[in-house]
Amino acid sequence: MTDAIYHIPALLQDSVDGMNLKPDSICVDVTFGGGGHSREILFRLGNKGHLYSFDQDIDALSNIEENENFTFVHSNFRYLKNFMQYHEVKSVDAILADLGVSSHHFDDSKRGFSFRYENEKLDMRMNQKAKKTAADILNQYNEEKLADIFFFYGELKLAKRIASMIVKSRQEKPFKLISDLLETLAPFIGKNEKEKKILAQAFQALRIEVNEEIEALKDMLNQSLDILKPGGRLVVITYHSIEDRLVKNFFKTGNFEGKLDKDFYGNVNTPFRLINNKVIVPSKEEEMQNPRSRSAKLRIAEKK
Repeated sequence: MTDAIYHIPALLQDSVDGMNLKPDSICVDVTFGGGGHSREILFRLGNKGHLYSFDQDIDALSNIEENENFTFVHSNFRYLKNFMQYHEVKSVDAILADLGVSSHHFDDSKRGFSFRYENEKLDMRMNQKAKKTAADILNQYNEEKLADIFFFYGELKLAKRIASMIVKSRQEKPFKLISDLLETLAPFIGKNEKEKKILAQAFQALRIEVNEEIEALKDMLNQSLDILKPGGRLVVITYHSIEDRLVKNFFKTGNFEGKLDKDFYGNVNTPFRLINNKVIVPSKEEEMQNPRSRSAKLRIAEKK
């Protein structure tokens, strides 16, 4: 595995510690990427343990090492339950999800994830076999739907104005390159860091829509309840407030809206016991060594 080149895993020890692994644990890493978390998990498993790791990106295949206690699943984690059934696994002891985009994706200019590469195509697909690209969204979605994407997935206050500008721009020239989007967003961007953040938010919104990240996350979390053993751990690292809010609500209430269901005595009915009531974040030292870990938040829950 070439993890040091592909991606530096955030909160590595804290997250794998949170899985509460035993030598014979059967567990899942639903975000293999560069293999950093998977490698640490395998190091802690004995000969009777087994790790199943998911990744939909074909580039992740180059990071796999042969190990008899390891099975790679080349698929989106939203099909977690189906593939566990395929491998005849009825239940697992722990599931780890590191939801961040790998450094590899931001640094590979051809993938279109970063606004640094102006002359590359507006792609942003995690699964390169998928049909829908960021350019398709910008060229085909109506103004209202574009505004919703930028508001809900990018948390942009200027979402409606940006959507209107995109619709006007594409009438003159279809979106194809990153530079096309940067040109359209230019009126909303200043030179200070706060205004440049708009670019990051806009790109995040498009990436989430291209890869159906919110729907996939909800599918995976719901399925985790079905395949985790009682006492099994669900460990999730998020990188933006949209994901973190969903995970926080799901852990506390068993639903994504955060609606409390109480019994006759006023006790909250929830499928999980929280392991950390306070979210775990990287140390200052880790942030210095790995700046991209700065926004990482770790939550750990145990199935009742």
